[in-house]
Amino acid sequence: MNRDRFATMACSVARTAGLIADPWTLLVLRDLFLGVNRFEQLVRDLGVATNILTERLERLMASGLVEREAYQRNPVRYEYSLTESGTGLYGVVISLLAWGDHHLAVDGVPMRLVHEVCGEEITPVVTCAHCGTVLRPDEVTVLAGPGGRHAPGTAVIAELLTMP
Repeated sequence: MNRDRFATMACSVARTAGLIADPWTLLVLRDLFLGVNRFEQLVRDLGVATNILTERLERLMASGLVEREAYQRNPVRYEYSLTESGTGLYGVVISLLAWGDHHLAVDGVPMRLVHEVCGEEITPVVTCAHCGTVLRPDEVTVLAGPGGRHAPGTAVIAELLTMP
């Protein structure tokens, strides 16, 4: 699949999906958030072929989401860490976790999240930054933004957003 075509769409969902919407990429991000940061650890944890992992890590580095640093010189071995931009995807990853826990975890949740600030177990939710209310699609209005345009991937949406 040519993921680069999504980068030109006037849609933040499409652009983000072009970078991370691949199961291996999302699992690499999950592991990095959990502290699994060495190539060998990632291979062992994910059971992924080394060429696939290499490609995903290179894409994440080229996108500025991940950086690597050598922790051993002979032979050279690397550990990977999320950049500030990569860390910004935390909400996306734990939202996927919460949805999967709710809809797909028939044997119980695989991981529990505890908020270290208050010590309570949490279920991630998306809330309004202003009032703290949980966001629901029927309570949010979408307006045209300055970067929107009528183009492949947004043709119908652009028409809907410009209607009076």
